[in-house]
Amino acid sequence: MRVAYVCADPGVGVFGRKGASVHAQAVLREFEAMGAEVHLLAVRTGDQPPSGLGSVQVHPLPDVTRGEPAAREISARASDAAVAGVLDDLHAEAPFDLVYERYSLWGRTATAWAAARGVPSVLEVNAPLVQEQAEHRHLIDRAGAETVARRALSAATAVVCVSDDIAAWARTLARDPGRVHTVPNGVDVDLVTPSPRPPTPATGAPFTVGFVGTLKPWHGVETLVAALGILATDDRSYRLLLVGDGPRADALLDQAREAGVDDLLETTGAVDHDAVPALLHRIDVATAPYPAAEGFYFSPLKVYEYLAAGLPVVASRAGQVDQALDGGRLGVLVEPGDPAALAEAIASLRSDLHRRTVLGRAARERAARAHTWRGVVVRSLGLAGVGV
Repeated sequence: MRVAYVCADPGVGVFGRKGASVHAQAVLREFEAMGAEVHLLAVRTGDQPPSGLGSVQVHPLPDVTRGEPAAREISARASDAAVAGVLDDLHAEAPFDLVYERYSLWGRTATAWAAARGVPSVLEVNAPLVQEQAEHRHLIDRAGAETVARRALSAATAVVCVSDDIAAWARTLARDPGRVHTVPNGVDVDLVTPSPRPPTPATGAPFTVGFVGTLKPWHGVETLVAALGILATDDRSYRLLLVGDGPRADALLDQAREAGVDDLLETTGAVDHDAVPALLHRIDVATAPYPAAEGFYFSPLKVYEYLAAGLPVVASRAGQVDQALDGGRLGVLVEPGDPAALAEAIASLRSDLHRRTVLGRAARERAARAHTWRGVVVRSLGLAGVGV
C-alpha cells in the first residue's frame, strides 16, 4: 500500500512532542507496521523522525508566513495549494492507494486531489478549527475558512472525528453527513504498560497524584493544585507530579507556594513521549481535571494513556472523557472546577486499595481491547473502503 499522509497545519510539528505530534506519529507508525510505503507532506516536521519512522519519506511544503494574520492566512492557502503538485509528481512515479490528511484550517487540496483521481481518502478531524481559530486566536477570513472546511469535509471518502461533538460540527458542513464518523483517539499499549511495582498502600508511604499534558488554562491544572492544598491540610504525604510544560507553569508554581504545598509539587517540564511511560509508573492516581466549558470536544490522549498504564483515574465529567471512562466504570468522574470534589475522590481512592486495583485492571483491559492505535487506523481505513 502506498500512502500519502498530509499535514498542512503550520502549528503541528509532526515529529515534535505535543499531543498533535504524538497522534500524527502514532498513525504514521501504524502505516509503517502495515508495510505501507509512506510519504509525508508537511509544513513542519519539527525534530528528526523518532524511532520507527525512519523510512517515512518526507516532502516539505512551503513555509507559512509568521506575523500579521491576514498575510499568514494567504500564505497558508498557498502552502496548501502546493500539495497538488507534490502529489502529482509522486503519483506519476507509482499510484497512491490512500490519501490520509490531518485536517488543517486552510487544507482542502489533498482531499480534492484524491477525489478527482478516484483515490480513497480519509480526513482526520481533531478540532472544529474555524470556531477555535475565531474564538481563541485571529481569523480574518472566516467565510473563506468555512468554505475550505466544507470542501474538504465533502470531498473526503471518510471523515473521522475524535469526538462526537466534532462529528456533529463536521456534519453541519459536509455534503454527505453519512461519511462523518467518530473514531476516538488511541494509545500504544506496547509502549504504555502498567507499572511493575506493587500498589502504594493507603498509609505509610508517599502517595503520588499525577497529570500528563500541556500546562494550559483549558486543562484545569489550577483545580488540581488547589485540591493538593486541601489534601495536604491533614496529610502531607501526598505528592503531585506534573508531566509537561506550558504557559501556566510559573503561575501553577506560584499557586502551590501560596498554598504552602510547593515542596509537594514536582514538575518535569517538556519530555519526549518515550519518557512518559516511566513517569506514569510513578503515579498512584492519574487526573484529567478539565474546567467547566461549553463545547468540550477533546478526545484526550492522556486519558487513554492512563488507562493503558493501568492507573485509577479521576477526571472531570466532560464530553468524551465521560465516554472514555465508560460513564465512571473505569474511573471516578467529578464535577469540573471543584477542588473539594477532586480532593475527596483522590482521598477515597487512596483509602481503598482494592478499588484502585480493580479500576486499574479494568482500565488496562479496555485500552488493550478497544483503544489501540492499530484499531483506530484499521477502522478509519475501513470506513474509506480500504482493507488492510
